[in-house]
Amino acid sequence: MQGQLSKMQVRLEQPVQYELLLGEQVIALNPYLGKRIKLTFTGKITCIHCGKLTKKSFNQGYCYPCFARLARCDLCIMKPETCHYAHGTCREPAWAETHCLQDHYVYLANSSGIKVGITRQNQIPTRWIDQGAVQALAIIKAQSRHISGLLEVIIAQHISDKTSWQQMLKHKVTPIDLKQQRDELLAVCQTELTSVSKQFGDNSFTLLPNADLISINYPAMRYPDKLKSFNLDVNPIVEGVLEGIKGQYLLLDSGVINIRKFSGYEIVFLS
Repeated sequence: MQGQLSKMQVRLEQPVQYELLLGEQVIALNPYLGKRIKLTFTGKITCIHCGKLTKKSFNQGYCYPCFARLARCDLCIMKPETCHYAHGTCREPAWAETHCLQDHYVYLANSSGIKVGITRQNQIPTRWIDQGAVQALAIIKAQSRHISGLLEVIIAQHISDKTSWQQMLKHKVTPIDLKQQRDELLAVCQTELTSVSKQFGDNSFTLLPNADLISINYPAMRYPDKLKSFNLDVNPIVEGVLEGIKGQYLLLDSGVINIRKFSGYEIVFLS
């Protein structure tokens, strides 16, 4: 099977169900657990937005012109508290109105330890699975990406807003009482949260005291003790026994590969 690689498609079941996307072809990956697979990069890279050939991929799949032009590639996607739309400098105001000016959720997750993050409603629980979280809990619903980003910054003064991909893949994660952590964090952040409410209005965000805790299990025979990361730009062939899948990573007995990193690469899949 051969085609343009996209980030893996996921479905929350016990365990998570993964599908590898190669152009229009969809490959169910869970049945390959314990089997030898081979991914070969043909040398062809196509921009995931405009479809043009590119010699180098930027921001996980874009050609340079799209990377420089598209709002979805801007810095404020990583740092939503710096929202360009709010400052009148957005590259694509129409895109922002459909993607950023909609409900976003602030959440707590346990992937390599507790962290805070934000995501759009239609990315729940995909966002949590992509990060390799074993537990997740939505704690605040905000009216926009900008407001959720400001709330995230407040909470990130007390816990991390990053995931250690190395610890996540080694699966060295201790269960956390996220509901208790939520209550403690909201209490200590009350003054700053009230300030945001006064700035943007009482309806700008809503606390979610009754949200369900989500537990996530991944398909894995074993997790690696040491990590060797494959890079298709250096070695176009990735081969080994598939021992697990977590986040957007394939865990082989020969190393790990971040599938999302190589979006747009043309791949031949063999087993």
